[in-house]
Amino acid sequence: MHAFEVLADSVRRRLLELLAEDERSSGDLTAVVQAEFGLTQSAVSQHLKVLRDNGFATVRVDGSRRIYALQGSAMRDVDSWLDRFRVFWAPKLDALATEVVRGKRERRGSLKRRELAGEPLNRPAARVSGRKA
Repeated sequence: MHAFEVLADSVRRRLLELLAEDERSSGDLTAVVQAEFGLTQSAVSQHLKVLRDNGFATVRVDGSRRIYALQGSAMRDVDSWLDRFRVFWAPKLDALATEVVRGKRERRGSLKRRELAGEPLNRPAARVSGRKA
């Protein structure tokens, strides 16, 4: 199965999100997925098998429990494939970061002007013809 076929399923993506937080027992994973998706234990086991078989997760036995953990190699392969597309995202993300900084700077300046003018800072600035005063 191709990595993106594995990731196409919302249940498997949710399992990976849980495993990204920390390793978990199959019982814990099953409980979360059953509550969120209404699947049977058997169906969850099948999804976990797909993750194992395709290099997204590992499992180890701990007494009577099976402990799952995220395996990085398959995710690195996905990341490598996506890397060629980052050239399209980088300029847009850089522009977004610039706008966020600009907005913070403008808000600080507006607060400072209002403070100097003696306006209360706990209410929005008055608007004049669609622009902040």
